[in-house]
Amino acid sequence: MRIPVRIVLVGTSHPGNIGASARAMKTMGLNDLTLVAPSDFPSAVATARASGADDVLARARVVNSLDNAIASCGFVVGASARLRSLPWPVVDPRAGAESIWEHVEQTPVAIVFGPEHSGLTNEDMSRCHQLIHIPANPEYSSLNIAMAVQVLCYELRMTHPNIKPVAINDKSEREVPLASAEELEGFHQHLEAVLSNVGFLTPSHPRQLKLKLRRIFRRSLLDQSEINILRGMLAALTPDRHKSLASSTEKPLESLTKKS
Repeated sequence: MRIPVRIVLVGTSHPGNIGASARAMKTMGLNDLTLVAPSDFPSAVATARASGADDVLARARVVNSLDNAIASCGFVVGASARLRSLPWPVVDPRAGAESIWEHVEQTPVAIVFGPEHSGLTNEDMSRCHQLIHIPANPEYSSLNIAMAVQVLCYELRMTHPNIKPVAINDKSEREVPLASAEELEGFHQHLEAVLSNVGFLTPSHPRQLKLKLRRIFRRSLLDQSEINILRGMLAALTPDRHKSLASSTEKPLESLTKKS
C-alpha cells in the first residue's frame, strides 16, 4: 500500500540521515522524497544507510528552496522538535496523521523536517498549516531526523482507513481450540488436589486463594494442548497418585500426557 504523502527534508547536513529517512519511508509505504539544499547528495553514504530503499533515493527530487518543494501542495505540515511561542496549531503525531488523511484525497500533502541541529526556522513554519510535535522524554528529547520521519510515517500508516489493528489471540488464527469450561474445571480440580497433597493448600487457607489461582489461568486463555501439558506436568509430580487424580477429574492421564 502506497501512502501519497511527500516527505521534505530541509538543509540536511549528513547524507546518512537522508538514506535512513528513505529507509524509514519505504518501510511504511511512502516513496515521495524531496530534498531542499542538502549538503551532500547524491552520496554513497546515503545509499548505504538506505539499506535497500535505493529506489526512494533514486527518484528523490532536489530543489533549492522550501517554496519549490511544496509549491503543488495544498496542505503542509511541519515537524517541530520544540514547542514554539508562535500562534500555530500544534498537534501530536496521531492527530497530525488523522488530519493529513482528511486532506490527502483533495490535495497533495507534504510533511516538512528541518535541519538536524536547528530544526525549522520561523520562516519555514510560516509555510505550514499545522505543526506536529513528538512528545518525547522531556529530559532527553533528542530524536535523530530519521527517527522522527519513522514516527510520523508509522502514524500515517496506522491511521490509514484500510489498515486494521493486528488481532492478538484471534480465534481464527488458533491452530488448537481454546479449552472448554469442562476441561478447565478438570485442570483446576487436578491442580488443587496436587497442591493439597504437597501441603500448599490446606483447610485453613481462605477460599480466595483458590479463586486467585483460577484467575491466573483464566487470564492466559489456555487452549486444549496447553491444558494437556499442564495436566501431564501435574501427573508427573505425583506418579503414585495417577489413578486417584485421574478418577477425580474424569480424564484418563494417558490422553493428558500425550504429546501434541
